Amino acid sequence: MRIHDVDCYTHSGEPFNLRALRGQVLLVVNVASHCGFTPQLKELEGLYRRYHRQGFTVLGFPCNQFARQSPESAFDFCAFGEREYGVTFPLMEKVKVNGPRAHPLFRLLRREAPGVLGTTMIKWNFTKFLVGRDGRVLKRYGPKDDAEVMRDDLERALEAPFSPSGT
Repeated sequence: MRIHDVDCYTHSGEPFNLRALRGQVLLVVNVASHCGFTPQLKELEGLYRRYHRQGFTVLGFPCNQFARQSPESAFDFCAFGEREYGVTFPLMEKVKVNGPRAHPLFRLLRREAPGVLGTTMIKWNFTKFLVGRDGRVLKRYGPKDDAEVMRDDLERALEAPFSPSGT
């Protein structure tokens, strides 16, 4: 299974067509509303606005697995993100990122981009996965990694050619 084949839903429960994002560079992030890293939503929005026209999309998935730092519904998280941080990038369904009930997208991301020392578990909110235009995971970033840390990799991914028949 490839990233673009995974079934996902929006914050309001509507099906979200990941296949429509084939050919775009993606940054997939598990987000939370009551975390010390929550202000990164503003940085993520900045990246989205700066690079969206070049074929870049951020996908934020609320997750309550880490110290219950996102207790609200996905719908309420979306309202929070818009109100507090001006988020316009897609905010998705609330998910689990670890364990037997982990969302299939995060199981795939973890497998394709293990963390430090090869561990696949996501350690905290705001773990980020950069996905190339072909759907391959290019890099995994930790919660402390901000927009500046990711910028060079993101720009390289956007410059890379995309061959629709390559996957």
